[in-house]
Amino acid sequence: MERNEAHILELLTAVKDPEIPVLNVVDMGVIRKVDLNDDHIVVTITPTYSGCPAMDVISMNVKATLKRAFGEDAEVVSQLSPAWTTDWITDEAREKLREYGIAPPEGKSHDKSQLFAEPKVIACPKCGSENTTLVSEFGSTSCKAHYKCSDCLEPFDYFKCI
Repeated sequence: MERNEAHILELLTAVKDPEIPVLNVVDMGVIRKVDLNDDHIVVTITPTYSGCPAMDVISMNVKATLKRAFGEDAEVVSQLSPAWTTDWITDEAREKLREYGIAPPEGKSHDKSQLFAEPKVIACPKCGSENTTLVSEFGSTSCKAHYKCSDCLEPFDYFKCI
């Protein structure tokens, strides 16, 4: 079996985010780098936020996936800098979030002009309405906010721009 970065990244698309199982860790931008050192695989991951409880499971699943594929252990290294940003989420992953019922991040994380701006209008991922209200800055996880739609009356999470 081929042992190159492209093939390894393809294999790692099978590793799902344990908190949002419709997304894989490659499309989430959690996989930062794959190195082949003397036939030893080193995968560098960056947590979506410091202290993210899913990272242990992701690391374990990356190792298990590569062990199945190549029959040997891989090393997983956590890298905190640069910090993960929602800018690293692929367009395909953003659409999967919407289909799953989570509003994807709006804007770019590096746009600091948004820090003191009025709250964004977040469209409901279920009906598309912009008639929504922020319920709580924290949703089912710290990286999401909780909203409700005043048209379809459904609650939903918004994946905050980080």
